[in-house]
Amino acid sequence: MPAAHPFRHQNYSTAPPAAPHHTLTPGTFPPLGSELFKQRMNEVGRALEAAGVAAVYLVHGTFVGSDALGVLTELARVLPRAGKAARRRIKRIVDKVTGEVGNYTGQYAQQFEESINASTSARIPVRRFCWSSENHHLGRADGAVRLIDELVSRKVPVGKRILLWGHSHAGNVFALATNLLSGNREAIDQFFDAGRIYYRWPLVPCVDIPVWKRVRHVLARETSPLQGVGLDMVTFGTPIRYGWDRSGFGQLLHFINHRPNKGMPDYRAPFPPKLTDLMTAAGGDYVQQLGIAGTNIMPNPLCWRTWLADRRLDTLLQQDLAGQKLRDRFATGAIVPDEGTSLLVDYGPLPGGVDRHLAGHAVYTSSDWLLFHAEEVAHRLYASPESNG
Repeated sequence: MPAAHPFRHQNYSTAPPAAPHHTLTPGTFPPLGSELFKQRMNEVGRALEAAGVAAVYLVHGTFVGSDALGVLTELARVLPRAGKAARRRIKRIVDKVTGEVGNYTGQYAQQFEESINASTSARIPVRRFCWSSENHHLGRADGAVRLIDELVSRKVPVGKRILLWGHSHAGNVFALATNLLSGNREAIDQFFDAGRIYYRWPLVPCVDIPVWKRVRHVLARETSPLQGVGLDMVTFGTPIRYGWDRSGFGQLLHFINHRPNKGMPDYRAPFPPKLTDLMTAAGGDYVQQLGIAGTNIMPNPLCWRTWLADRRLDTLLQQDLAGQKLRDRFATGAIVPDEGTSLLVDYGPLPGGVDRHLAGHAVYTSSDWLLFHAEEVAHRLYASPESNG
């Protein structure tokens, strides 16, 4: 997206989206772990290897991370080791409680990695990346900073690619990262200036969240910290939020659970949704439809530095939306991003109650759909050498 200014927000409109989108109804797939499943996932692995994919990262969405309330961040300011250990414990608890309901588990990652590496010459690791999962600008901004730090620290060889696989607001973490990796100095400075109160004490030169300072320093260099490394991004049920900067990623693909509505274009969702439809996910992914700008949860005011940084980031990241009411945004029914290719997938009726399918938002992280998603990604991103340029 050619930005008129840094961090241009995505538009909410009833007009047809400028980016390509396709409707898709999956067929039937062999059971997880069956011989045919293994064979087809093996083909996916070969496609990824041929394209030069060096690693896959699974990134969870909101509320299933290590610090959804932002409490452990405050602990880590004064006791970094204790804060880090607490984050690991919390994430283990979250994984045990939620399982695959809107969350990528360690078992999912293991199944993914084993099944794509049956015949690859060099193992392609499938790693999980964990961020706080707070539902506000600062939480996602911190996720983007930490993700860049993780990718840079891996020292991926030039000519290789990284595949990011993100559920829900992880996609908006990716979007912020593309703006930071764009090389736009104005964007980088505005972002870190807005967040400075979060990672650095005012008036005194004390940085208590050093990853922000480290990443700002890396991004200030003349060349991109990931120069020569292809960064491909796939999102699943990501609500329409931040804009993407084309110079900050290689390829971009979106999966959106959406069932056609009579009398409405396929790129829109009806508003307001009926409660019975929401409880049964009759129309698709209602969280993706409703988790748009204006639905953040304010940080705890007692965490005053986080609160203030979030306010400043709001001014930067949502400057295009001044004067537009939340209900008007909902009413547009916009579900297709204005960058990348979107697949509007009719997953069909989902099993269980709303606690299991999360109003259509949990289907993406189920291992039952791993083969479908993996084959679509391999086909649409890595089907030919030309697609890897």
